[in-house]
Amino acid sequence: MSARTSLSASTSAEAALPAEVAGWPFPVALSLEPLIQFWTGARDAEDCSARGALAGIIGREIAKVPELRGTIADPAVLEPHRDVLDVLMAAAFPPALCEQEYGAALIPYVLQSFYATPAAGRLLIGPDGRLRGRVNLAPSLVASIRRAMAYAVVLDRVYGIRLELDYPIVLTVPDPDTGLDRHFKVLLDPRFIEVEVQGDPPPLPPGSRERLPAALMTPDVLADLLPSDRFRLRGFLLFRAIEITDQEVLSAIKRDLIDRESIVSSARFEGLQARLRTLLRRPLLHFGLAVLEGDRVLVLNCSTRMERECIFADSRHHDIREFEGSIYARAVQTGTPVIVGDLAAHPGRTAVDEHILASGVRTLLVAPLHYQDRVIGTLELSSPEAHDLDATHLPKLQEVLPLFSMAVQRSMEELNTRIQAVIKEKATAIHPVVEWKFRRAVLNSLERHPEAPAFEMDPIVFDRVYPLYGLADVRGSSTQRARAIQVDLLGQLALAREVVDAAHRGRALPVLHELLYRLDRHAGHIEVNLSSGDETGVLAFLQGEIEPLLDHLAGFGPAVRERAAAYRAALDPRLGTVYAERRRFEESLTALTDAVSGYLDLEEQAAQAMFPHYFEKQKTDGVDYQIFVGASLLEDGGFDPLYLKNLRLWQLMVACGIALRSHQLGPRLSVPLEIAQLVLAQSAPLAIRFRFDEKRFDVDGAYNMRYEIMKKRIDKAVVRATTERLTQPGRLAIVYGQPAEAAEYRGYVEYLQSLGYLAPGVEDLALDELQGVSGLRALRVTVDLGSPAIERAQAALALDRGV
Repeated sequence: MSARTSLSASTSAEAALPAEVAGWPFPVALSLEPLIQFWTGARDAEDCSARGALAGIIGREIAKVPELRGTIADPAVLEPHRDVLDVLMAAAFPPALCEQEYGAALIPYVLQSFYATPAAGRLLIGPDGRLRGRVNLAPSLVASIRRAMAYAVVLDRVYGIRLELDYPIVLTVPDPDTGLDRHFKVLLDPRFIEVEVQGDPPPLPPGSRERLPAALMTPDVLADLLPSDRFRLRGFLLFRAIEITDQEVLSAIKRDLIDRESIVSSARFEGLQARLRTLLRRPLLHFGLAVLEGDRVLVLNCSTRMERECIFADSRHHDIREFEGSIYARAVQTGTPVIVGDLAAHPGRTAVDEHILASGVRTLLVAPLHYQDRVIGTLELSSPEAHDLDATHLPKLQEVLPLFSMAVQRSMEELNTRIQAVIKEKATAIHPVVEWKFRRAVLNSLERHPEAPAFEMDPIVFDRVYPLYGLADVRGSSTQRARAIQVDLLGQLALAREVVDAAHRGRALPVLHELLYRLDRHAGHIEVNLSSGDETGVLAFLQGEIEPLLDHLAGFGPAVRERAAAYRAALDPRLGTVYAERRRFEESLTALTDAVSGYLDLEEQAAQAMFPHYFEKQKTDGVDYQIFVGASLLEDGGFDPLYLKNLRLWQLMVACGIALRSHQLGPRLSVPLEIAQLVLAQSAPLAIRFRFDEKRFDVDGAYNMRYEIMKKRIDKAVVRATTERLTQPGRLAIVYGQPAEAAEYRGYVEYLQSLGYLAPGVEDLALDELQGVSGLRALRVTVDLGSPAIERAQAALALDRGV
């Protein structure tokens, strides 16, 4: 076994003390006596064991070298007796492990070596005997720990008080062969240190034993208890280092990746690269990330300028099609790491692979990054040396891949939050089917204007989409509302007249008679005809001229007081008017429209599951809805006319369901209300554009405006040469403009008649011209409200949706 002696230039143990040990609690001296006692002290004359024989040999050898006994003032005296020292140190460093073990013997608490194992001598101990590298603690804390250890030894050896002192000291040393950091956990063992007491040990004050653990790191307190002139430490300190490079690097990578800027900061990215080099022991390793974002691949590596702390703005962007067939695509498709030992010899290289090879890469490892069972990107490790990475590196890599996945996902979520904020600002709520288009528009704008705090989004236009429009209108809702207003106003006028009439009978004041005249005049006008401004005028009269008199008129007598109280009791406390009839109407209208809207929502969920499409609805005096479907609405562009036909048929079936729902609800309404429906057939595709100023979609182009005009006006359509409204309760009108449209919808009608949704017979009606629209016709059919087919379909839908 070879050993190392490092203090041959020093003249004494005291000379070896570093300057920062000034104020050291006790004198220290280097001595091998505790080690010699370990070997020879337990031997007696009768001991014939192997250890006894060895102890005898060591004792005889020591007797020949008196320089090894007592206090060793100059460690240089050990140099000529290295063979004896090696034998003695076998008690601490077994010869079988000496080549691999990192250990040394240090002058007590000075952390300066006079003996080291070959492994420690090569890597951890400098030419002057001092430890190389850096520790993870501040110098002041290291000094405090060393002082505390000295006090702990005195307390243990002299007073029998054992205190735990476990501070995790980690020593980081650059490997001389690779230049990469290696990390070691430091263990300091004082077993070969003796304590010499000058005189009797100072007694410890009562209660001090309990305070010692807390005072161990407080030198002033311990200095009073254990005076420095009463104790002397003699022997040496065992130093052992256990390599924890992998654990330290993994912990550091975890800490780094917790930082939100970990992969979008040049300095932090380079730090991650350095840690991966250390973890895998590859000094030439290069690290990169590729993130999947729709049809883009966002590439991050140490050559990328990272200035904006945004994964999109700080990355290079590539079309995902560029990677088809590449090593990267293989890793994503298989979901497992791909290792190419020598890219130059790799067959079937794609353009991307050739570009990587041309950049000087010979070894390439691409590992997919998974998040919730999907691949969100890749981690790339490359080296200019062939076969620099292989499958033996995968176990370590597998430990860090989930960490990088979380960091990438977090950065993508931050990007998504930024995108959603822009979309919300520009467009409020967006239908999920078209959200990808808005997202792409925001990313395109970010790509063009990465520095701009605000920017204009790309136009959102969908070409060649097919519209489906439907309307479920509450028949006569305007008339019913006007009647409710009329009844409430007449009731309030009548109550006011009773108050004024009772007051006039009590006191025949001409002014009260004049008020009666005006009340009768308002009532007479409203009974004949309710105009748009009548409600406001009557309420202004009542609230401005009648109600301020109520308290005064109540003093005219009990009859007036009773009628004034009845007037006030009839008023709605929130609105301050009689609202009974209008409340009945509004409650009935709300119940009916809510039922239609809720049913439409359920059916819409089922339709989305059949094929994705854009859907929007409005609820006023009824429910109208708009559907757009087509290839341009979908990110992958997958569309077949079969799904358009399916939606058209679905729309007619939904209309039958709405008719049945409203019919069944009718008897439970306070005010009888009915639903009349129509569907607008449109075979020609059109373009729609999002209006950022109005935050809604609208048809694009003058040619397509005819469709919007028809939507707004067909609910008022009448059958030509009659006064009959096209839309009728219990019936379904299908408005069309082309014979081919009528033929297609006749087929759907015949099918639904065979199922029992529709009654036999179809009316084909010509419609009067509407303003700006002519040539329209309509098919009109009757919904079979007594057929069980519709009710069975509704029950099945409710069961499927858990309603």
